[in-house]
Amino acid sequence: MTVIPNIRKTIPTIDWLTDVNVFAVNRVPAHSDHEYYESVEEAQNGAPMRFRQDLNGNWKFSYSVNPGIRPAEFYKTDFQCSGWGDITVPGHIQLQGYGKPQYVNTMYPWDGHHEIRPPEIPDEHNPVGSYVKYFEVPARFQDKPVYISFQGVESAFFVWLNGEFVGYSEDSFTPAEFELTPYLVEGENKLAVEVYQRSTGSWLEDQDFWRFSGIFRDVYLYTVPEIHVQDLFVRPELDSTFTKGTLKADVKLQGQAPSKITAELVDAKGNLVASTTGNEKEGKWYISITVDKPNLWSAENPYLYKLYLQLYNEFGQLVEVVPQRIGFRRFELVDKIMRLNGERIVFKGVNRHEFNPRRGRAITKEDMLWDIKTLKRNNINAVRTSHYPNQSYWYQLCDEYGIYVIDEMNLETHGSWQKMGKVEPSWNVPGNRPDWENIVMDRAISMVERDKNHPSILIWSCGNESYAGEVILNVSHYFRKTDPSRLVHYEGVFHNRDYNETSDMESRMYAKPDAIEKYLTENPEKPYISCEYMHAMGNSVGGMYKYTALEQKYPMYQGGFIWDYIDQAIYKKDRYGNEYLAYGGDFGDRPTDYGFCTNGIVYANRELSPKMQEVKFLYQNFKLLPDQTGVTIKNESLFSNTSDYELEYALFIEGQEVYRNTLAAAVGPQSTGHFEFNWPAGIMAVNGEYCVHTALKLKESTAWAEAGYEIAFGQYVFQSGSKELALPKGELRVAHGDVNIGVHGKDFTVMFSKQQGSLVSLNYAGKEMIALPPAPLFWRATTDNDRGFSQGFHSGLWYAASLTRKCVDTQVEENKGQVTVSFTYTFSINQEIEVRTAYTVYPDASVRVKTAYKGAESLPQLPIFAFSFKVPADYNQLEWYAMGPEENYSDRNKGARLGIFQNNVTDNLSGYVMPQESGNRTGVRRVSLTDGNQQGMEIRSLTEPLECNFSPYTAFELENAQHVYELPNIHYTVVTVAGKQMGVGGDDSWGSPVHEEHLLKANENLEFEFMIHRVGM
Repeated sequence: MTVIPNIRKTIPTIDWLTDVNVFAVNRVPAHSDHEYYESVEEAQNGAPMRFRQDLNGNWKFSYSVNPGIRPAEFYKTDFQCSGWGDITVPGHIQLQGYGKPQYVNTMYPWDGHHEIRPPEIPDEHNPVGSYVKYFEVPARFQDKPVYISFQGVESAFFVWLNGEFVGYSEDSFTPAEFELTPYLVEGENKLAVEVYQRSTGSWLEDQDFWRFSGIFRDVYLYTVPEIHVQDLFVRPELDSTFTKGTLKADVKLQGQAPSKITAELVDAKGNLVASTTGNEKEGKWYISITVDKPNLWSAENPYLYKLYLQLYNEFGQLVEVVPQRIGFRRFELVDKIMRLNGERIVFKGVNRHEFNPRRGRAITKEDMLWDIKTLKRNNINAVRTSHYPNQSYWYQLCDEYGIYVIDEMNLETHGSWQKMGKVEPSWNVPGNRPDWENIVMDRAISMVERDKNHPSILIWSCGNESYAGEVILNVSHYFRKTDPSRLVHYEGVFHNRDYNETSDMESRMYAKPDAIEKYLTENPEKPYISCEYMHAMGNSVGGMYKYTALEQKYPMYQGGFIWDYIDQAIYKKDRYGNEYLAYGGDFGDRPTDYGFCTNGIVYANRELSPKMQEVKFLYQNFKLLPDQTGVTIKNESLFSNTSDYELEYALFIEGQEVYRNTLAAAVGPQSTGHFEFNWPAGIMAVNGEYCVHTALKLKESTAWAEAGYEIAFGQYVFQSGSKELALPKGELRVAHGDVNIGVHGKDFTVMFSKQQGSLVSLNYAGKEMIALPPAPLFWRATTDNDRGFSQGFHSGLWYAASLTRKCVDTQVEENKGQVTVSFTYTFSINQEIEVRTAYTVYPDASVRVKTAYKGAESLPQLPIFAFSFKVPADYNQLEWYAMGPEENYSDRNKGARLGIFQNNVTDNLSGYVMPQESGNRTGVRRVSLTDGNQQGMEIRSLTEPLECNFSPYTAFELENAQHVYELPNIHYTVVTVAGKQMGVGGDDSWGSPVHEEHLLKANENLEFEFMIHRVGM
């Protein structure tokens, strides 16, 4: 195993901050994150560890903008810091009133302020946090060695106790521990910690995230008994038949020699499976237990055994008990395919930052528990810890709940080799620089030594976006030598194939589906994963189905990890004291990459984004394919039987439920089954649109969802009989004014203006519905993906066309029982294009609207072709018969279902941090817009289903707001009825267009029609 020197120095100096060879001074060697207790009972009950003492909470604190003005001697015992302010540990300095957070993506945070190269750091822009904590050693620690553990400090820190230098460490995301015993005194002790935001390590921590500093993970004292398991490495191994397990464990001890070590393995119910006594060889202890037909661990069935190690002293007294969870599983590469327990695995994953909008990366156990349940509830089976090791508790949850993990070491040097998208590695670190190998290897070792016993971790990752070279190649060699039970991942070799052996799999970021297929059809040597795909920035995740379609088509395509799980947005107050979610640049931070930190399928406040609807459906392990008579179930899981779920089927006509029942449906893993429905006789005799809905629901409650929770669905829509439009009968009166044309019926008036060139009044029983006349609309508020593609540059003329038009013709046609008024518009952007909108008024107050677009050559793509108008804001209650319940678009509606849904107009402004197009529904058959008295209008499709949006804001108000608080007060409901709008895309957010089949071509003729009916008036 590679050994990293742990330098022992007693005279600290800030020169260490720029010394690539100094990153661990007097630090305790990295070790496993196991717990240990004094008795078996405590270990079984999971009682708080008596060997630990929490130091979290309020610490005295002083902030300095640079090292030159820091209180350099604050660590001395006679230095008075009682007048200092307080800071909360764990927590970031910049989120507690000191300094400011900064968000950058690829560039280094000092870019443009300093011209420096590794390992230099900016002296005058290097904030320093001086922390002081007073504590007394617990009585139970007396006569024992005492240590301190810092679980996460960003990015470098010095430690003193009672005026004596204790140690120094870099690496923000793995523990740093030091022995305090020689420096302790009776009574009160003064602990001093000096934290620097910038260090040599900062060159290795150029991740796409907010730049914080401080003690942001737990701090605690701990001691150990006279005999202590200092490190434990468990290796649950399976033979090639997966029926015989061997549990091997290497035990490194600290303190006295034990008289014996015993090991007991118990199953999930606490029953004893096997026991043995450890063997000692040359001062090291080894455990070996065989298990016949062990229950195997997987994300689908995360079965955990528990190993209890018991250490006895020379008098035969029990001194220490170590409980260690064990998962028997075998992960390997066979015939160029990654397999878990013999089965080809597909990662249905996300990249996950640790994030909370108030606490930054100092997330809580409650945050993590919410996250793990959310993953399970939405069919997400894998996480890549982008791009650093997470808190230990996260891996415990992944073990327990069942999530596959790519554990990624704390390494990203993006700004050292890629500038504004161009690959330029002339001064890349670590590259082939041997002087950087130890500091990089230290990060790999710290991760492996802490995390090695977690069954959820299938793959070690050499970091992210750090190009390639000998140093990272050597990291991969270390991973394989130390832990052959896992594979190694690294994407960066894509940029330099000289180091291809670094990664056991082909891993790419944001490759298009056709590029992936090209790789898979050219006899590749490695299986493929998309370590990042579906850049979920803002209104995105369009076209995801193109990627998941590859899962069953190509065995060597083994899934991917969406970028990313949660928005990195921080709560801030505007100038009026109102809270909002802020992004890069909102704190005066420069340089910045602005809103590029908001890429989540979960909002920063841990509410689900509507994008999750699509993710949950496309990540289903169970594919339900119903028709009129039954349902075919394709079970793509590896180990689960659908008999664990209840199959529910229901029949709807025109959105109304007419029948619901359940079926017993047992389909084994990797199998297909068909099941017939038991419909009552004559249930489909009525003409209309039918929808068969099928769902698999939990039979029993789990740790992550209650019984009855839907985990998969499928539907089938069909028409019985023909659709007939029954024309209403009655009389109409037409008033031809000099300017206006009024069509009058019983209790209603529809008025058209030749001067305005539009419908200007829709008056039902004295209530005016039109607040702003309808007009053709070609522009939608640009999404983040639209901006990345420069939609405004390419298609901006449609923005202008939406704001102004010229009515060149008005026609009136009067027939018995109906009056048609039509307007023809031309546009300055091109003399050939034309829009004609015809309104036909019927005696029941309904209005038929038909709008047609005549295209022209040499025009850019249309963002949308729609008909839009305003009504008073009191009309804000919606009932849809459409695809829903969440917003959806032509390239993101696989997870939507046809049904009747209710919401409020304000609900359609999705929580994207930067305002943009949101709230659309496809497949709209009808939608009613009413006020609190259930009065208003209904829009109903005629020939083809529509796309509709009801929003508090126009596309132009959304377009011109950078934050939600910039939007005006709500005065109107904006109704947008579209024949079609382009998809939202999602391959990436910096240039990829929406896929061809989801675009609107400006040279094609388009038309749609619908009816407006009055409701309750």
